[in-house]
This record gives sequence, C-alpha cells and structure tokens, in this order.
Amino acid sequence: MDRNPSPPLRSRDEEEEEEAAVGDCIGSTVYSKHWLIGVLTGLMQIVSPENSKSSSDHEEQQMELDEEMENEICRVWDMSMDEDVALFLHEFNVPDIFMGILAKSKCPRLREICVGILGNMACFQEICVSISSEKNLGQVLLYCLCDSDPPTLLETSRLLLTCLSQTEVAVVWVERIREHPAIYDSICFIMSSSTNVDLLVKVGEVVDKLFDLDEKLMLEWIRNGAVQPLDQPQEDSEQQPVFRIVPCVLEAAKQVRSENPEGLDVYMHILQLLTTVDDGIQAIVRCPDTGKDTWNLLFDLVCHEFCQSDDPPIILQEQKTVLASVFSVLSAIYASQAEQEYLKIGKGKYNLPLIDSLIRVLQNMKHCQKKPENSAESNTEETKKSDLTEDDFHLKILKDISCEFLSNIFQVLTKETVAQGLKEGQLSKQKCSCAFENLLPLYNPVVEDFLKILREVDKTLAGNLEESFPSLKVQT
Repeated sequence: MDRNPSPPLRSRDEEEEEEAAVGDCIGSTVYSKHWLIGVLTGLMQIVSPENSKSSSDHEEQQMELDEEMENEICRVWDMSMDEDVALFLHEFNVPDIFMGILAKSKCPRLREICVGILGNMACFQEICVSISSEKNLGQVLLYCLCDSDPPTLLETSRLLLTCLSQTEVAVVWVERIREHPAIYDSICFIMSSSTNVDLLVKVGEVVDKLFDLDEKLMLEWIRNGAVQPLDQPQEDSEQQPVFRIVPCVLEAAKQVRSENPEGLDVYMHILQLLTTVDDGIQAIVRCPDTGKDTWNLLFDLVCHEFCQSDDPPIILQEQKTVLASVFSVLSAIYASQAEQEYLKIGKGKYNLPLIDSLIRVLQNMKHCQKKPENSAESNTEETKKSDLTEDDFHLKILKDISCEFLSNIFQVLTKETVAQGLKEGQLSKQKCSCAFENLLPLYNPVVEDFLKILREVDKTLAGNLEESFPSLKVQT
C-alpha cells in the first residue's frame, strides 16, 4: 500500500452519541448542560430540610460543605466567567435559586461561592440589569454585606462594585444602600477593624464609587457619625463632635498602606472626595484627634514615602493619582488654619519639608512630560491634541494641585523660615527656579511677595532669580 489505511467507519450509535454530546454543550463551550443541572439540583437539595432526620442534624450539616460538592460548585464558579455559561445559569433561574440558598444556608463557604457566581454573572450587562431589577434578591445581597465571614464580604463587595459600575443600574443600588442604614455601620466596622487587605481594598472601592456617584449619600454618611450637628457652633457644646467615617477610612488606609499601594490610592481618593464638600472638611478638621491623625499620616506619606530624592523621576507616573489626592487633602486642611491648633503649633516645621516634596514632584514632572524631539509635525494642532494622553491629564491635575498648595505655603513663609530653607537646601536656586517656572504667571503676586522676603535674606540669589525671570524684575 502506498497510502495510510482509511479510518474505521463509525457506527450509528457512535454518531448519535456525538450529536447528543454536541447538543449537551452550553453555547460554544464544552461544558455539559446535564452535568451543570445535576450540580445545581444537588445544591438545592443540600439546603432542603427533608434531607436530614432532625432539624439539629440539618443545622450541623449546613455549616460545612461536602468536599465533592464544594469541588463541583467551585467548577461552576470558574465556568460562570464564560458568557454562555452565565446566560445559561440565568435562564435556569440561578439568581432565584441562590437567593433561597443565601436566605437559608448557614454554611459560610457555600454563601461565598453563591455570591461569587452571581458576581461573575453580573459582569455581563444583560444579566446585571436583570439581577438588579429583582428587589428581593437585592435585599438579600445587601444583607450579605452585614455577614461576619470575610470571604463572603469580599465577594459581596465585588458584586456590589460591579453593579455600581453599570450606569443602567447604579442609581438603583445607591437608593437601596441609602434605605439601609445598617450598610453604613457594617462598612465602617469593616474599615476600622478588619485586617484582611483584599477585603479592605474592595470595600474601599465600593465606598469610593458610592461617594463619586452620589454626593447626597456621602453627606449623609459624613453626618451619620456626628454627635453634634455641623451647623451648630462648636462653642455651644462642651462635647467635641465625633465623625466616624474619617477615622474608619484612616484606619483602613493604615492597614493597606504597606501591602497594597492601589488600595492606599483608593482610600486617599475617598478622603479627597470628602474634602469636596464643607461638611467633609469639617469632619476632618473639627475633631483635633482626627485632624491631627489625618495630617500626620498624609504628611508622612509625601515627605517620607512617595517621590523621594533617591527615587527615579519616572516613579511619578506610578504615584501621580495618589499624590494628587494626598496633596489635595493636605491643602484643604492647611487652608482651614483657623480651626487647627494642632497645625498652628508647629506650622514652621511642616512648611519646609512640604516645600521640598512639592518642588521635587514638580521637578520630576518636568522629566515625565518630555516629548520626543523628532518632528515638525508635533507643531500641528491635531498632534498637540493627541499628545494629551491620560497620563498627561493626571499629571496636569497633580501639577495644578501642587502649585496651589505650594502658593499657599509661600504666602505664610517668614524671613526666619526662608533663611532656614536656604541653609538646609529646601530653597536652593535650582528649587526656587523650578517653583517660579510652575507658579508663574498664575501666582505672580505670591512669587513677588516671596522675592521681597528673599531679598532681605539673600540679595544675590534674589537678583539671580530676577535675571532668570525678567517679568518679575520689571514688575518689582
């Protein structure tokens, strides 16, 4: 023979088996409908009291999940990330099935897996809208946010964040949360007491999203922990107001600080959102312990952790969003000096380190924003617009915040502080030049006032800076 033999002919039974196997597949996947339905049926039987001889036996059985069943339901959890499988589960009324399980089951692992599967399903818009429209299911899922099991809390937070990220249903979930004060208490408790970094990050993302979506809810949560109304003069009461949300956010930020930089970014952004309303600023500064704690944490971050002198300039690209949040909050606290005795006491010791950090950020920013010198095309309007990338946008935000904060500090500098800054290097010629480049022309009066003080301390340096910035020399 000069060719390979033909394959054996398949029997009719084999062909029918293959057709049946194809018909059993879920969508375009290789997953079996029959197997999946069998797992779900077995799952429903687990929470049915008829399976147990007594209620006490049933309760004990529900606390733990059989190893084989756990392995199978975990496979379903993995499979549910596939859209075809998620749609099949939805058609099989799995959300309703799981609602019953979550309402009845006392097994933490089973509850975690069920919420996790729903979280995967909610990643697909059609299913997310359907799940969100079920009021009873929504109530049960929010109740899971008050669970004592960290993995269940993590999956519930992930599901909630997925729904809040869908514009079609976000408002529905915000309203539900507003109607359930227990959610605020549960989230505050998690942020203030949990050591589970993954859970803290996800809960932080939920709070950040909620505050970003609804300022009214943010104001309600700010005022929720106050023992004294914000519009009541502080001197009318001997008792200092206590604002729970800020200490809880700070505690969570400290917990995630070293282990999850992205999580720290989230909590710093929450603080920044709080400072966008007056009540939020007051929640930080009116209680001395909270204000001092906030200031010390943020001051330590920018002066001893982020964008340090031995870091490469490009590090700013990684830290630009968290730095923008931190400087924004510090600036808001700094601008509320009338209510900050804790800041007044040693303001001089804060000014120079902050100036040093702010100028270093501006110096590194100049390096990060350098464009390749390769074409005359870059002068066209269209190219200039396209050059404004997302990174450039965030760097611009950081620059604007840094310049405003730096100008505020420059306005309160004394002759003694400037002399100390020159001696210690925070106000060298190079650093002053960088500050002037960024502050002019918007903060021209601030720079002029600073130069007046500088002339009294170091006339030569002041003259050199005037030579480098002729507009100042003309006006002064």
